[in-house]
Amino acid sequence: MPNDRKPHSPQQQGAPEAMLLEKIETKRAGWSGLSRRRVSFLQMLFFAAALALLLLAYAVSAHFQLHQQLYYYGLTWLKGNEAPEKNIWLPAYQVVVDAKPIDPEVANISGITYDYDNHRLLAVTNKGPMQLLALDMNGDILERYPLIGFEDTEGVAYLGNGRVALCDEQLQQLDIIKMPGQARPIQVEEAEYIALVINPSLHNKGFEGVTYDPANDRLFAIKERDPRQLFEVSGVLRSIDQHRLQIKVVDRLDWITESVATRDLSDGHYDQRTGHLLLLSDQSRSITELDGNGRFVSIRSLTNAFSDLRNSAPQPEGLTMDQDGNLYVVSEPNLFYKFSKAPTPPAN
Repeated sequence: MPNDRKPHSPQQQGAPEAMLLEKIETKRAGWSGLSRRRVSFLQMLFFAAALALLLLAYAVSAHFQLHQQLYYYGLTWLKGNEAPEKNIWLPAYQVVVDAKPIDPEVANISGITYDYDNHRLLAVTNKGPMQLLALDMNGDILERYPLIGFEDTEGVAYLGNGRVALCDEQLQQLDIIKMPGQARPIQVEEAEYIALVINPSLHNKGFEGVTYDPANDRLFAIKERDPRQLFEVSGVLRSIDQHRLQIKVVDRLDWITESVATRDLSDGHYDQRTGHLLLLSDQSRSITELDGNGRFVSIRSLTNAFSDLRNSAPQPEGLTMDQDGNLYVVSEPNLFYKFSKAPTPPAN
């Protein structure tokens, strides 16, 4: 039987191959688009993860005030001491006594002040048992004054003429006592007090420190945190002496928010020579210097990584200065530190 099929033309013979190639190209294009979509999705996922990490890092930095602290440390280093005759200038201080235990039986030392009438230091404890300790300038105990009936003594400030202010964190009040001529227990009934129940906290984060400006009869009461606060209380001793209430309270929160980059505040010291205020932080382990208008001047670390301490101060709770400008810090449980300014080299 004759074959009626006609032979395919070259165009007809190449049609299946062209269709196959077209299908392959279509699949390749689909795969390429899918691949691009996958790459785009991975890029978006990576960007979102990076953004989340940046936000987390910022939140952590803001909580711990890390970037503000770095700024102030950098500012101190870059600017230097622009007014040596007016500033305390903390970077110039070197450790002289490093973490000396005051006494094995002393626990929870929480504040220190300089008794300039007797050239000695007074330190207070807030636990087991609470007591006021008279120390020499190297941290050795001279006398002990048990505190009977007091609640939670955290800070101490010498007011002059044998009078002392004790800061009670739990009651948020300042107890004013007269130091006995001889070492003996001091009863809470002997104290006069001023209560400052401002922004009370449920977590025992009340007044942690106190310091005194005798020239202007000003007490600075320091609230630890939640929030950090600084109150200037004027006219305390005048009111006690004259039996006439004339007290003025000023909130210095702006000094703290604008010039102090620390997580908390544990104590302070008013320097009569310069009119500057030192503020101590336990959690940030640092001391910050402010001028008389609350502006930042200098900062010093109490960590071994950024100072000359052998080990970081575990829990710095109190600081003061003596008439010669030496700086003293106490840390829980019972550690004593002394810093002195390096002598200024003679001018050429």
